[in-house]
Amino acid sequence: MKYPMTIGNLIECFKKLPGIGEKTAERYALSILDLDDEILNLFADSLINVKKRIKRCKKCHNLTENDFCEICQDITRDKKTVCVVEEPKNIMSFEKAGTYHGMYHVLDGLISPLDGINPEDINLDSLIKRIENDEIEEVIIAIKPCIEGETTSLYITRKLKDKNVKISKIAYGIPLGADMGYVDPLTLEISLENRQQIS
Repeated sequence: MKYPMTIGNLIECFKKLPGIGEKTAERYALSILDLDDEILNLFADSLINVKKRIKRCKKCHNLTENDFCEICQDITRDKKTVCVVEEPKNIMSFEKAGTYHGMYHVLDGLISPLDGINPEDINLDSLIKRIENDEIEEVIIAIKPCIEGETTSLYITRKLKDKNVKISKIAYGIPLGADMGYVDPLTLEISLENRQQIS
């Protein structure tokens, strides 16, 4: 026996999310039937609005509903320091730790020639422009410790060699290959505090 088409479609939709298999998708779809109309409408609106309203910050490429994200608009933050991360969820990890008060720059990927990802395919040009135009004094590289991460770090260091900017890298309390989005706040805090200057 099959589920009615509406439930079957919902199960298929849930399965498209990372880490969701058949059983979990089925459980989620059936639990939707028990939600209050108010919550259900909020859930449906949120799904639609996340696609309609969320865009990238024009300065740092973080997620935002405006032209510039809250962090870039915050006048209390240290504008002279930029922490370079791979993706927007990494910013959330640092913000939860609550010890870093500078700016961010999201690369949206790492250099990986084997996968066809070259320097021009990620947000490196806009990083260089920021450093030139915003009088940045320190760039902290906070990307995962893997081959692609090291390649990207080396490239950034080379590109910034003549820019009169301090370049540091977070310390490795972080396991090799770890996804920065899943590193606990304390480890991130220690890694940030013990960062090593590389240029």
